[in-house]
Amino acid sequence: MYEYLKGIVTKIEPSYIVLEVNGVGYKLYSPTPYSYTENKEATVYVEQIVRDTGITLYGFLKAEDKELFLKLLSVSGIGPKSALAIMAAEDSDSLASAIQEGEVKYLTRFPGVGKKTASQIVLDLKGKLGDYVKKTAQTADLPASLQDALLALVALGYTQKEVDRITPKLAQLPENTADGYIKEALGLLLKK
Repeated sequence: MYEYLKGIVTKIEPSYIVLEVNGVGYKLYSPTPYSYTENKEATVYVEQIVRDTGITLYGFLKAEDKELFLKLLSVSGIGPKSALAIMAAEDSDSLASAIQEGEVKYLTRFPGVGKKTASQIVLDLKGKLGDYVKKTAQTADLPASLQDALLALVALGYTQKEVDRITPKLAQLPENTADGYIKEALGLLLKK
């Protein structure tokens, strides 16, 4: 239902943050709550999970982290709390790489992950995180507005391959707004 929320971080606790958006405080469980700064504006990528016990919001620094969380949830035996614990114990790039490489022993280091669950994670996700690993490596040094523009292009229906092809050209342009980058990107994509 929600893609992201933008507001002021009013509270930081060990397992969650409170983000005030237009006078409403949202409690967002996060794998990295201390990555945020209290009383500063933040954009938090959000996933809402509805269970018979309640409605819970989970927040992430990057859209890619939210993607990784959802992929972890797709693994049999991994729930939201386990997925958060796994993501909190390791940076997302290393975690995705370990899964891609099939490092079962490495994955058993995480809280609540035994050999059987680690094997299931590798079985279910190996080969499905290549885009995540490539995306985070490629976009790490790009301006935030360009990163947003690249995500928007994929959301508009362009393939990751098409977006990857024009990313170096966009990165060479003077820094711009996300809308400005999208206009430039559409010009490049339509030229072919």
